[in-house]
This record gives sequence, structure tokens and C-alpha cells, in this order.
Amino acid sequence: MEANLIKKYSPKFNIKLTDGKAYPLIRITIKDKYPKVLTARKVDDKRSIYFGSYPNVGAMRLVLKTIRRIFPFESTLNHSKKTCLYYHLGLCPCCEYHGDGDYKKTIQRIIKFLEGQTKSVIKDLETERNSLSKIEHYEEANLIQKKIDAIKYVTSPVYKPFEYELNPNLKIDIRQKETALLLEILQNHGINIKKINKIECFDISNISGSFVTGSMVVFENGDAKKSEYKRFKIRSEVKGKPNDVAAISEIINRRLKHSDWKFPDLIIVDGGKGQVSSARNEIQKSKLNIPVIGLAKKEETIVTSDLKEINLSRNNQALYLIMRIRDEAHRFAIYYHRKLRSKNIFN
Repeated sequence: MEANLIKKYSPKFNIKLTDGKAYPLIRITIKDKYPKVLTARKVDDKRSIYFGSYPNVGAMRLVLKTIRRIFPFESTLNHSKKTCLYYHLGLCPCCEYHGDGDYKKTIQRIIKFLEGQTKSVIKDLETERNSLSKIEHYEEANLIQKKIDAIKYVTSPVYKPFEYELNPNLKIDIRQKETALLLEILQNHGINIKKINKIECFDISNISGSFVTGSMVVFENGDAKKSEYKRFKIRSEVKGKPNDVAAISEIINRRLKHSDWKFPDLIIVDGGKGQVSSARNEIQKSKLNIPVIGLAKKEETIVTSDLKEINLSRNNQALYLIMRIRDEAHRFAIYYHRKLRSKNIFN
């Protein structure tokens, strides 16, 4: 929005973003015999389709590299009719030379990927990341995680600058819509909840049961309230025996003892029925009436406190809100886990 307004009004004292450049887009020349996947600075070709724009250029380029390893594509407008270097690297089909009859299918897969249908790709990357973590190849696992984060960033909903200009309260309106939709869905599934102003989400991080940590992140009216984040070092850990269910029970119990922390309208736990049951039992022991739900990672299924499952479309804004909160809890838990692990290595 800032870049858009600077170009529109040319304010006297701005020295940045006045060079006429715009944030980059991904351009696919869909009407060509062999479509190309390119980057562009403006929408100027009716025969192409565009994705973006993306303020984070590095994330966009990283995602294109990731896509290309999975779905090789041509990346120059006037591609040579001879085999190029990228063909030998497995990154380009060199269609004119090799006559790739399935190339259009590849382009359609790339388009679906950029439209947000990234579930299977992310699942494969997460499997690879977890395998690397188990054999303690943490640096390589971190690179895979960056790819996952970049994919999620590029395929997240995009709002055009003029939308903010027309409605300065667009972000607030989006957050209100997300929370209102989530409230309606939970009420329709028999959950006794009257409002969702404050949400707390809990997650566990560990490696083979060692250095087990927990996180609590807080969202108010759909936005993170980092001043109220809390982290927990799990006291009941058993080396070599990871137990996320027991760990969730411990951190929920410790959190509920703090009556000086304002209780939330809804608790979310990262996990399925085991984690939800564990959290629910601790809430009942404390004689509190706080609804709890879980988000099972495999299918992004919502699990209610009575262990019923709610399956929403991946484009559902309520699910997007829960996933964003869960991902933030996961990030915060991993941050503390790495801190403890590093401290142990150097001591």
C-alpha cells in the first residue's frame, strides 16, 4: 500500500520507492505453445496470468526454485531450440528440442500450486525435514523449513493496495470476518462459546523426547499479542520417550494456575484427539468452562472437546485463522527448544 500511494501522490520528501518499480509478480505465458514461468514488475500482457505481487522478493524466488525442482519449467521468453544447461540439471524440459507432450500438465500443476493447492508438496517437505531432524542434520532441516515457510507466504491470501486505500480498516475487517466465521462454525457444531475475543494456543517441541518445550501464544481480535506470550520448559520429560499428550497436560495445568493471566475465550492445542482430551481434562479439573479445540496437522482437521471432527475447506477463512495461530505457536515453541539445545551444547 505504501509503495502504491508513493507512486500515486509523489510525496516531496520520499527518497525510496519513487523509481517507478513495483513489487514483483510471477507471470505464466499460458497461451504459448510451451508456456514460460517468468517474473514481472507489472501486468501488461493479456495472454499471460499473474500471481502476486510479493513484497518479499527472496521468498518468491525461493518458492520458484522449489517449484522448479518438482515441476521443471522454461524460464526465458525466447528459449533456445537446443538443450540448455538447466535441462542437464533437471530443471528445464527444453520443449522445442525434446517435444515434451506433458508440459501443459506441468504448467497446470504449477498454477494450482500457486493458487494454494500446496498440501501434497508441503507434506513431502515436512517428511523430509523430520527425517533430517531425526539424524540431527539440523542445518539441512532448517533449509527445508525455510522452503515450507516461503511456500506458505507466497500462497497466502493477497490483498491489492487499492483495497487498503478504499478501506483503511481492511485488516480489521478481515480479522473480524475470520473470528466471526470461526465463532459461527463452533456454535453450529454444538460448542458452547459466546465470543472469541481472546484465543490462546499451545504447542510442544522436542527431539526424541529431549529438551521438551512448550509455548503459549495469545491472539486478541485475530492479531498476535506478543507481550502475553509464555514459554514452558517441560518438567515431566522422559528421555527417549516423547509424549506430547503428557506435555500438553502439564503446560495447560501450569497455565490455568495463573488466575492473574486473563483467561481466554478459546484454547487451541496443536494436535488431535489425545492432545484435546488432555487439555480438556485439565480444564475440567480446574472447574473452568473454557472451550478447547485441536488442529491435527495431517489433514488440518479441527477436533472439538467432545472429540468430534470438523473438516473445512483449505480456503475457509476460519481455518486459515486457526492455522495462522497454530503456526505461530509452533514457531515460538521451536525458538525456545533451539535455545535450550544450544545452551546445552555450549555448556
